[in-house]
Amino acid sequence: MPDRDDALALLHEWVENEGLRKHMYAVEAAVRFYARKMGADEEVWGLAGLLHDLDWEKSPDVHPMDGVEALRAGGYPEEVIQAVLAHRPEYTGVEPSTDLDRVLYACDEISGLIHAACLMRPNGIDDIKPKSVTKKLKDKAFAAGVDRD
Repeated sequence: MPDRDDALALLHEWVENEGLRKHMYAVEAAVRFYARKMGADEEVWGLAGLLHDLDWEKSPDVHPMDGVEALRAGGYPEEVIQAVLAHRPEYTGVEPSTDLDRVLYACDEISGLIHAACLMRPNGIDDIKPKSVTKKLKDKAFAAGVDRD
């Protein structure tokens, strides 16, 4: 099974945008947190979090299909591939059905909301409070592209 170093090499091969890389690292960290909390395989879950948007920059129109093909070719576990497919069910038709699928989907969405909230703060993430993010979450006009369901 490929490890995190392999995944980082793949990420750096496919993703040039530093903002997208930071998003992928943030989702990885959040997914790993939930893996530990839920007693799941942190390494496998971390791979899904790190690589879920692998092809977003190169092929956004068919995302995540090109990335999934790269993951299959690289020998990544089916659990990772399933979660990557399920994080975009409106395109792939694969609904989140496992704990990893649901955690990845949620962490991807909330990461976008937190990032947007941080952009509104003078000190960014350094002084943001959970209460502030929760308040923004309730405002449907804020970060409207984030799925709150």
